Amino acid sequence: MLIDEIKKANVQSIKSKDSTARAVYSVVINKYMLFEIKNREVNKEITDVDIVAILQKTIKELTEEAENYDKVGNSEQKNVILKQKSILEQYLPKMLTEKEITEIISNLEDKTIPFVMKYFKANYDGKVDMGLVNKVARSIQ
Repeated sequence: MLIDEIKKANVQSIKSKDSTARAVYSVVINKYMLFEIKNREVNKEITDVDIVAILQKTIKELTEEAENYDKVGNSEQKNVILKQKSILEQYLPKMLTEKEITEIISNLEDKTIPFVMKYFKANYDGKVDMGLVNKVARSIQ
């Protein structure tokens, strides 16, 4: 499971005294543990898709944080945040390209936007930017 890889990388970052990596791994592991507690209450199993969603949300937060440091002129802290972001991005699956999305949509029988969005959410969750799917679906119609 993806979280096991992240936990191993966290241990490695502790051993190598990489405080930047250690900090970002700790954030992800803590978010995972909170998510696990929530799901335990409803007896739902956590999958890699859930972990990818946690990673994507964390990366989005780091991007916003880097932009804020850039606005106030703290380039040193901005670079630390960007390094953390790149560390997490290596755990994300390869995202579908616009060409691949177009090809998938063109092979669908029903090309209405609600159907296309549900199809991609069900079959490609975590592997596709849903905003891009929406844009491509609208351009095809």
